[in-house]
Amino acid sequence: VELVESGGGSVQAGGSLRLSCVAFGLTGDDYCLGWFRQAPGKEREGVAVIASDGRTNYADSVAGRFTISKDNAKNTLFIQMNSLKPEDNAMYSCAAGPETSSFARSMLFSLAQRYYNYWGQGTQVTASS
Repeated sequence: VELVESGGGSVQAGGSLRLSCVAFGLTGDDYCLGWFRQAPGKEREGVAVIASDGRTNYADSVAGRFTISKDNAKNTLFIQMNSLKPEDNAMYSCAAGPETSSFARSMLFSLAQRYYNYWGQGTQVTASS
């Protein structure tokens, strides 16, 4: 399995970016797919997740500005990021975790990182003020 992100870049504060993540070799539909980010000197944090049934969950810091979605036919995960702020600057990575049980599903949905098995390399997002 390989996750490959694209779509990062530099925008002015208030601008928008759309990130994509193609999941090569990921078979089956019972996966939670998430976006995480890590800024320099900070720990990686969860941003948004979409479960196999389409339910979504967002970090408080991005709720109302970011929208996660997926295209199952194309094995592609997206995140639309609007009203970007300098505090959103980070390396954004996608991740996938199998929903092997209801407990695992709840952990994945809460963006618990250790339940995600597959990770992409990341794409940089920078919003300048």
